[in-house]
Amino acid sequence: MSMIQIESQHGMIPAYVAQPRSEPGEGGAAALLPPVPGVVVIHDVFGMTADLRRQADWLAAAGFLAVAPDLLAWGRKVACVRSAFRELKARSGRSFDTIEAARVWCRDQPGCTGQVGIIGFCMGGGFALLCAPGRGFAAASVNYGEVPDDAVDLLGGSCPIVGSYGALDRSLRGAAARLDDALTKDGIPHDVKEYPDAGHGFLNRHDGVLASTMGRLTSFGYREGPANDARRRIVEFFSEHLR
Repeated sequence: MSMIQIESQHGMIPAYVAQPRSEPGEGGAAALLPPVPGVVVIHDVFGMTADLRRQADWLAAAGFLAVAPDLLAWGRKVACVRSAFRELKARSGRSFDTIEAARVWCRDQPGCTGQVGIIGFCMGGGFALLCAPGRGFAAASVNYGEVPDDAVDLLGGSCPIVGSYGALDRSLRGAAARLDDALTKDGIPHDVKEYPDAGHGFLNRHDGVLASTMGRLTSFGYREGPANDARRRIVEFFSEHLR
């Protein structure tokens, strides 16, 4: 588990990397692991946090090479977040270039099979969904990411998608149903679930005053039961479509 720098067309991008741990072999030396699939992990609006590193760590523990690029590293965080949302609307820009650089880096690692998936949370879930069609990913995990009105047209020919949403998330009412309907119409392998007792960000355990205040005042925040089930579904889905 370490921080690295990934080369992109916009310069060097900091990223956190987590990889499966090998069990000691004979004589106590670490055994050589066979190549594993990769996963690009896209953060929420909080950026490179302890939560993001934990997301990469559990994917590595499940047997994937995880790389989490920092999309907000090139300037002041507020400006970077605004820019990222503009790029989501335009469906192009620096953030997509950074994600592509992370995908290529992951694909080309000796410890990777060349099969790479993508997972995102909140803002990152929006990026994961937009990266599902035609951007080289073999599977995508969309966690409370916005579903555009033209999802049926957008997602034609997409990679398989596993989606997780919270029914208490007022900002994304009906998103899970729209995504499931679009993927069904497009004939894309998928697993979309809405958790009745979860809200926005239920897979993310953030520290700090802002996150705790939001959690007290709204349905935002970590929910252990739904989070555990969503992680199980994501690992099973990635294992099926990336291995």
